[in-house]
Amino acid sequence: MQEKIIILDFGSQYTQLIGRRVREHNVYCEIHPFNHYPELDESVKGVILSGSPYSVRDENGPRINLEKIKGQFPLLGVCYGAQYLAHFFGGEVAASDSREYGRAKLTVVEKESRLLKGLSTNSQVWMSHGDTIVSLPKNYTIIASTDDVENAAYKIEGEETYAIQFHPEVYHTTEGSILLENFLVNICGCKQDWTPVSFIETTIANIRSTVGSDKVVLGLSGGVDSTVAGVLLHKAIGENLTCIFVDNGLLRKNEFQDVLDSYQHMGLNVIGVDASERFWSDLEGITDPETKRKIIGRDFIEVFDIEAHKIKEVKWLAQGTIYPDVIESVSVNGPSATIKSHHNVGGLPAKMNLKVVEPLNLLFKDEVRRVGKALGIKPELLGRHPFPGPGLGIRILSDVTPEKVRILQEADAIFVNGLKEWGLYDKVWQAGVMLLPVQSVGVMGDERTYENVVALRAVASTDGMTADWVHLPYEFLAKVSNDIINKVRGINRVVYDISSKPPATIEWE
Repeated sequence: MQEKIIILDFGSQYTQLIGRRVREHNVYCEIHPFNHYPELDESVKGVILSGSPYSVRDENGPRINLEKIKGQFPLLGVCYGAQYLAHFFGGEVAASDSREYGRAKLTVVEKESRLLKGLSTNSQVWMSHGDTIVSLPKNYTIIASTDDVENAAYKIEGEETYAIQFHPEVYHTTEGSILLENFLVNICGCKQDWTPVSFIETTIANIRSTVGSDKVVLGLSGGVDSTVAGVLLHKAIGENLTCIFVDNGLLRKNEFQDVLDSYQHMGLNVIGVDASERFWSDLEGITDPETKRKIIGRDFIEVFDIEAHKIKEVKWLAQGTIYPDVIESVSVNGPSATIKSHHNVGGLPAKMNLKVVEPLNLLFKDEVRRVGKALGIKPELLGRHPFPGPGLGIRILSDVTPEKVRILQEADAIFVNGLKEWGLYDKVWQAGVMLLPVQSVGVMGDERTYENVVALRAVASTDGMTADWVHLPYEFLAKVSNDIINKVRGINRVVYDISSKPPATIEWE
């Protein structure tokens, strides 16, 4: 039985980050809404209570019955979790005189604390809360303080319950990893056996026991998630897996053939379907971004369905769903309203009447890449930048035509290939070119031109939730700009997008 840590989510923006940090210590964890979590059995080694945008003093703040958790399992309350354990068990939480945000220096009061073992003197921590714990219940002991926060960390006497008013999961808490490992290993007794190899072995065994000798169909995109899912499934069931790769006419230059070639070299049974004419026809005259997304998603489902029905006796649909998608669809406040309409292949299971297998639905994105590496997948496939499901359809900021796709493909190829040639590709999370619905005056030779403007976009990020624009060298930008203008007929101006997310998004539509 796989040992695990349960993280109860009270709605904090950092909850997924806690999960990723726990996994970095080779400890498996699951994130569940505080008001909807499974029975805690012997596989559970400990529980973490997350932060929250609410105050424990709010009438509508999250409330949880801890009777079966507190004192029964090792417990760590983080921020809201710490305040909850104080406020509802006899202590006092009040609004802070000065909102406690940003860096602080931690002073360890209890030198023998198992939670704080190995932390440096004046270790830097990150505070992010408006309330503070004014007084602790009688059997609670302070184990660390900061200059402004006396009850920065505490332990409950007689039980393995700890709490901290800072965030160990964020980058700015410089020794947060040490604290988390202390909790996971010293206090919870985790074996740290959650590794890519162990995941592969377990997942292959689970796929075989679940699917048996049934046939499975998988929609490949060329992206990291579907590639790793395909290789995992192939190792488990071999020729019973058929992969379908649809060219929607909105892929990067030569991508359809390049991806098909790479998959066939990996031994995967892949059917390539060129449906570009259908997508272009259905998108004709459409400018609204959400309408474009829905048309692209609908057409994909219909094309995929037609091709899948050509394969006899298929009973399973495989999808490259990863853990953040699962968490988002079962959020604290109910199903998320913000999942993009093109996410994965929504609508396929219902339409096709197939059972679903999702071999990656326990993994974060960085874990998918580590599993892919352990499977022997080439680095150039694992290192591919994320690419939007609707492809270039949402990078053409107007109606989609074959000519606009051609122009954008050529410009995009120059930009992305340039990043690779200059050794910049792996320093960028995602890059692409936007074809703007703007024409500008230019001069080429002795003639005036009135042609298209494109915007280059390159961002750095760890998970796409936030992103900053990349400071690409001026010499590189100058070279790319000149190449695009000189080599791509229809473009006479290139601009570079220097906005971050938030407030801007990575894509323009």
